Amino acid sequence: MASPKKKAAAATTSRARLASVIKSARDTMRKDAGLNGDLDRLPQLSWLLFLKAFDQRVERVGPLLDPDYRPAIEKPYRWEDWATDPDFSGADLKTFVNDKLIPHLAGLKGADGDAEDPRNVLSTIFKDVNNRMQSGTLLRDLVNLVEEIHFDSSDDIHTMAFLYESILKEMRDAAGDSGEFYTPRPVNRFMVQQSFLELGESILDPACGTGGFLVQAYEDLAQQVETDTQRRQLHGDIRGIEKKSLPYLLASMNLLLHGIGAPRLVRENALLQMRDATAADRVDVVLTNPPFGGEEERSVVEKFPKGYQTQETSWLFLHAILDQLKKGGRCAIVLPNGSLFATGENSLGARIKQKLMKECNLHTIVRLPQGVFAPYTQIPSNLLFFEKGRPTEEVWFYEVSLPEGRRGYTKTKPMRVEEFDPCVEWWGGKSREGREEGGNAWKVPATEIEKAGFNLDIPNPHGGDDLAHRSPEELVNELIKTESEILGLLEELREELGGTA
Repeated sequence: MASPKKKAAAATTSRARLASVIKSARDTMRKDAGLNGDLDRLPQLSWLLFLKAFDQRVERVGPLLDPDYRPAIEKPYRWEDWATDPDFSGADLKTFVNDKLIPHLAGLKGADGDAEDPRNVLSTIFKDVNNRMQSGTLLRDLVNLVEEIHFDSSDDIHTMAFLYESILKEMRDAAGDSGEFYTPRPVNRFMVQQSFLELGESILDPACGTGGFLVQAYEDLAQQVETDTQRRQLHGDIRGIEKKSLPYLLASMNLLLHGIGAPRLVRENALLQMRDATAADRVDVVLTNPPFGGEEERSVVEKFPKGYQTQETSWLFLHAILDQLKKGGRCAIVLPNGSLFATGENSLGARIKQKLMKECNLHTIVRLPQGVFAPYTQIPSNLLFFEKGRPTEEVWFYEVSLPEGRRGYTKTKPMRVEEFDPCVEWWGGKSREGREEGGNAWKVPATEIEKAGFNLDIPNPHGGDDLAHRSPEELVNELIKTESEILGLLEELREELGGTA
């Protein structure tokens, strides 16, 4: 039984207090032989946090909102039944968790087809959850620490969400080394902002990863909510699809911590899900950074029409999204330079871009500086913004410049959201009025793009103008400056290598 003093401390959770608890939890997990690195530790902590948050934010609140509320988790599997008993430890706790708790949660069944039924949410999450901790004693210590975290107020949730985001970033950094690339926060914030979301619109990320776009969209729209009805509708309008179990768990936890009790996430191959969708499943907005460079199974490829069948994932996602949008719907999507370049009559990429420009108004392409996704990939990327319903007449391009004095981005010096400010100012608001061509902006008629075989990899026509008019002294000074920056980066690299030796 917790002492009154301990209860009082828990009731007034602060960022410092939560940070201390999370640090202790991670230190505890480091002692267990079954967990190797953050890619093991974060999922372990996440499913325990999920159960604690679910108990406080859904199960205990449910009866207050609905007298007929039926708990999703029955005795003895509720958090309060097993997690709060300090004497339930060691081998007994480990056996209960492995052989009873997780199988029970994975086997829950709610209303058929109801993605918002808590039982369906729980079963989808826990069907791929494993307790990787080998020590039942350390597991008890970890559960005790999670029990110290409270979600009683919106301030507590906001604080926990902030800390969780920082842990997620570390996990994304670790995942990047194994081929998983996540959208930097400034990029998804810019894409959401320039999509001008409105309450009542359905918003989908078909490759949602850990939920970055969905959380950003929810945070933006939550500021407009004035009634409980609007809030419930907003919860239902934020939707995601994720194929892999780990990102699905993390996205579910991420949305739960941001206030969505039953996240509308589907654990499925998004390409199959979208190809099998009906007109009723179409959405108003798609925000996404689909995987590129990968290959899909033949069974997935064959779901697409003849002439559009390819194993390249980015092309398949773009094609599927075009059919997933309602008329008048809009999309913001990340695509690599290679996708923009594909041309020629026999090029599948050119055919998909032709379909895009015929069915949609591809009004803006934002060209990102090289290295935005560094250090995991140096592939130059672009943000495409389009609206479905009328063909493209002209495409505006905007090239985001590197900050003065920078030659690229690194893990320790990533892109900052302020670097998009000039583009936001140029954008012209929701109606895109008053745009002008200049050093970073240019427009190209659709007829010219069609003549060039639908090549959208169009360089800035203003680039290099100043280079031709600079004095030899300026060029030499610039070269010296560049060499100094390279030397500085090499010194940083040497320090990092020395620190990990």
